Amino acid sequence: MTYARGMQRLKRFLPSRITPLIAGGLLALTATTAAGYPLDAAEETGIERLEGYRLANEGQIAGNRVPPGALLGREQIHLRLADRPDFELPPVDRELTRRIVDLLGAEASHYSVSVLDISDPANPVYADHNGTARRNPGSVGKVMLATALLQAIADLHPDDIEARQRLLRETQVTADEFIQWDSHTVPFWRPEEQRFVRRPLRVGDSANLWTWFDWALSASSNAAASAVMKELILIRHFGEDYPVSPEREQELFRDMPWQERSDLLVDSLLTPLERNGLDPEKLRQGSFFTSEGKRRVGGTNSIGSTRELMRLLVKMEKGELVDNWSSRELKRLLYMTQRRIRYASSPALNEAAVFFKSGSLYKCDREKNPNCGKYRGNVYNLMNSVAIVEWPAGDPELVYLVTLTSNVLNVNSAVAHQTFATRLHRIMQARHQ
Repeated sequence: MTYARGMQRLKRFLPSRITPLIAGGLLALTATTAAGYPLDAAEETGIERLEGYRLANEGQIAGNRVPPGALLGREQIHLRLADRPDFELPPVDRELTRRIVDLLGAEASHYSVSVLDISDPANPVYADHNGTARRNPGSVGKVMLATALLQAIADLHPDDIEARQRLLRETQVTADEFIQWDSHTVPFWRPEEQRFVRRPLRVGDSANLWTWFDWALSASSNAAASAVMKELILIRHFGEDYPVSPEREQELFRDMPWQERSDLLVDSLLTPLERNGLDPEKLRQGSFFTSEGKRRVGGTNSIGSTRELMRLLVKMEKGELVDNWSSRELKRLLYMTQRRIRYASSPALNEAAVFFKSGSLYKCDREKNPNCGKYRGNVYNLMNSVAIVEWPAGDPELVYLVTLTSNVLNVNSAVAHQTFATRLHRIMQARHQ
């Protein structure tokens, strides 16, 4: 399909006009530490923070240790459905669905949940509650961004995995104004001082593309995700000439008409989803994660449903999200080797390997409730979690996938997701006793 035909087909996703953000009350797009690459992969990837985390977990330097379930090596990350190319979501199991709805209680109508138990992949069990409801995915949209980037890299090097690894490891990316604005911190490892410095990303910060990818998913930095999104545009536009000089980058964003830039971004983000059998009407990231990125390049809205998110995870576990290497690479990037938060912070999951991404989007009206705050919006209070739980790590008895979104006003949604994770894990354990 030509670029022009692709653009014609994708016009249905573009708004007729792009409106600026309108200030009103307190609006917050929250993206916090949520995942991380296996700790033994520093040399392979050039992600420097991994060495510091490894030393901390070995007790060689001061620092927080991760739970036992976070200590798998990169070769211990497996795709659980790779030998089942015909696997599809089974029919909804009414009994498991009923038990999950019971967990949600009176607020069940404000939740969407999909759960897939593949502990015995020959006999999967699937539960689904409001699975087709569509909500803004927040930072879970970075999983769709990751899919698009891995597809673009695979298109450059379809038969050369080493070339893909070199591109991620050797391409140096320097932050420019596209990263503005974001207050979330990322870890910088200082090997000469044997310590971490944590701070927001700044214009001029430089690291390899694999590190920016890790910052976007592990620290869930909106700035890093916007830097990665810019690189996605450059790869799609320049193709085999990528990476290009800063001058050619500037020419692209200066000389290409604004609408063409918007079309290029939407095509770069949505076409890979369709190519991988996903429906952009049910699942898409449509724009930059930073205000400056949105100002420079238009886009469309972002939506997600738990059922379509589940289909994405299943394709990853089958090795069919782009291809086997890309699927495993994404699963490694989602492996939690930092402080666990929200759903993944449940103590019941300490012994489990958790592959996780979360996102929050909330808004407060202080006149209605002066105490409205973080994760407790009273206008909207979206919380999204996707998780693959393998318990215990390394030799799991339980393997299940969870996609969860909620919009319950005036409650701490981070605590609500943590509580749900604990109760669901107990149900899954009981099913397999």
